[in-house]
Amino acid sequence: MKEKDRRNIPGIVQKQNEREVKKAELCHRIFQRAQTQLYMEMRYMDVPLHAFGFMPDGQIRGLGTDGKTLFFFSDWILELYRTDPVLLNRSFLHMVMHCLMGHLWSYSGLQTENPELMDLAFDITVEYMIDQLEVRCIRKNQSFLRKQLYQKLREDGHVITPGRVLAILSPDQKQSDVAAPSKSLHETGEYRQSAELQAYLQGLRSEFTVDDHHPWRHPQDPKIPLEQQKRWKEMAETMETELKLFAREAGASSKELEANLEIRNRRRYSYRSFLRKFAVLKEELKADLDSFDTIYYCYGLEHFGNVPLIEPQETSEVSKVEDFVIAVDTSMSTNGDLVKRFLEETWSILTEEGSFHRKVCVHIIQCDDQVREDRKITSSEEMEQYLKEFKVKGRGGTDFRPVFGYISQLLREKAFTHLKGMIYFTDGYGIYPALRPLYETAFVFLQEDYRDLDVPAWAVKLILTPDELLEERNE
Repeated sequence: MKEKDRRNIPGIVQKQNEREVKKAELCHRIFQRAQTQLYMEMRYMDVPLHAFGFMPDGQIRGLGTDGKTLFFFSDWILELYRTDPVLLNRSFLHMVMHCLMGHLWSYSGLQTENPELMDLAFDITVEYMIDQLEVRCIRKNQSFLRKQLYQKLREDGHVITPGRVLAILSPDQKQSDVAAPSKSLHETGEYRQSAELQAYLQGLRSEFTVDDHHPWRHPQDPKIPLEQQKRWKEMAETMETELKLFAREAGASSKELEANLEIRNRRRYSYRSFLRKFAVLKEELKADLDSFDTIYYCYGLEHFGNVPLIEPQETSEVSKVEDFVIAVDTSMSTNGDLVKRFLEETWSILTEEGSFHRKVCVHIIQCDDQVREDRKITSSEEMEQYLKEFKVKGRGGTDFRPVFGYISQLLREKAFTHLKGMIYFTDGYGIYPALRPLYETAFVFLQEDYRDLDVPAWAVKLILTPDELLEERNE
């Protein structure tokens, strides 16, 4: 290299740096314009829309975020804004939605060995919510592939969540759930490895992938994940409230967003504490050390020749389960493996806590639109045998009323000594009884695909995930 060229290198680098700085500043103004346009039509999203800092990154694929900073490739942003400003607005909103829904911190909650498929499920969920919003600055025509998938997702009326999308797209699901490979491939069992399925999934990635998810798994600062998770959770809770205040402005198009926020913001409860609500207060022959005053006891021993002035009571009141009903919805919409797991974990928690009296009477009732089986359990040995032989019986429609009628009959026949309550495991799609029973009732939902809108006001409602039940067991 000539000496003259070598002397010009600092100037060239400086000009390149100045050019990059100018491009970054221009991208920043473009993002501010997108924020303004989105805010003018969605005032309830004021705080989330302005929650990012901005940083150019030549390694990012387009744009991405770790929840704190929006990383962008300047040339990509400038070209996108030049060709399609609406798509830029959508891309910005897409990342805001990921953060509001907690997708950046949800990998442990969805069990799959395919991270790429999980990323696709997150993107489809967000794009579906955006497409339901009647907002001009993000409106675009939907492709046939997008319309076809949305129709499939809406078939059973469930709220569209990443778990729901993942169940539809997973190669481990039945072919009818994937809605892409041919029937002949399904019949030969080769659809999982088929090029047709892979091409379909690749088409979905091309259609729905918007941002780079790499910063989710590799944050710039290790402290960011917990801090930002809490920050965005608070924003999601505030936004849910503001959505209700701006309900007239938001219109019916925001219902899908509101439903996802409700799921996101739903409080989690300890299943162990929940089961204690059904305990029966009863005396047992056991020293009550809480009522024992050691001062008088020691005073008597010291001054009256080993004669204590007070002794502990020989009985104590303890809260334990005596009579209990576990009802299981065995309709077509309920997963048999989840049912068995629910029974196993419920029994495990109860027995680990020492929650039963010596005399125990637990009825496990399987029911769809009628009572299919009632198994009476009086010991751990009987429960172990029941779980070994367990088979789901029913698979019809869902009607919760037959179980309540059946329990009323058992009460009249004095089959229970003191029935404190019943836990009903279900997905919530069914007919509820109109009148409140004499015992406490709880409906437990153990998956994302549930419906809890029709649960009566007198019933307790609890939503758990399989992972939360395992955590309870391992505590």
